[in-house]
Amino acid sequence: MLHVDEKILAIINRFNLNNYAFSKRIGVTGTTIDSIVNGRSQKDGSRKKTKPGYDVLLAIIDTFDINPDYMFGKSEVMLTSEITSIPTYSGIPQIVSTISEGKGNVVFVSTKARAGYLNGYGDDDYIESLPSFKMPLLTNGTFRCFEVQGNSMIQTFYDGDLVFGKYIEAISDIKNNDVYVVVSKNDGVVLKRIINHTENQQRLILKSDNQDGNFPDYSTHSEDIMEIWQITMYASKQIPKPVDVFNKLHELESKIMNIESKIQKH
Repeated sequence: MLHVDEKILAIINRFNLNNYAFSKRIGVTGTTIDSIVNGRSQKDGSRKKTKPGYDVLLAIIDTFDINPDYMFGKSEVMLTSEITSIPTYSGIPQIVSTISEGKGNVVFVSTKARAGYLNGYGDDDYIESLPSFKMPLLTNGTFRCFEVQGNSMIQTFYDGDLVFGKYIEAISDIKNNDVYVVVSKNDGVVLKRIINHTENQQRLILKSDNQDGNFPDYSTHSEDIMEIWQITMYASKQIPKPVDVFNKLHELESKIMNIESKIQKH
């Protein structure tokens, strides 16, 4: 995260100004800005930067239409005008459902269909071409079923598992550490655990459950998000193996049965 002095320097560079011209625009001396950005010379040869006062910060914000949250470390968006230009999540899937006679309310997106889904998620004909089915427990909302691809969510979901997602109508409804399918311009269709920072930073942190070091956390901006589906149910081809305690209990039971069998023979 940039310090305040670094942010002020970034603003100066953004408007192609030097320190003197910038100081005149906000009504302070050039020395004031120099001491903030470059620091004052000390007896030991070092330079000590001056912290800008409230009046200076307010003048910068008002003069250059700076986003206050940027200045105080709550946002990466510098200009207020850039905030208003960021598209908001619509909250409505492009194609709500394929419900019709003989069809279901859950659209299935297989691994093979993922590449086409990124381009065709808003195309009525494309969505209608995907398989759909009825799911008794998934009736109140708009749902998609996605086939899991890869190993990034191992420990929770495995390659080939099926996850059922309910469409999220507002990004603010995303719950931290829950699992979602995120459809975005840059990353395509991904299954991740999410930390929601859209309220103050316009981004989501996407996390993998696989902790082997090959799947680092990363972020995506809200302007790049096209669809979000909260995972409410899943189906797996992985049959859980018995835990160690169960194995030991099973071995003990076998030994007891073997002993009982020998006693009965005598």
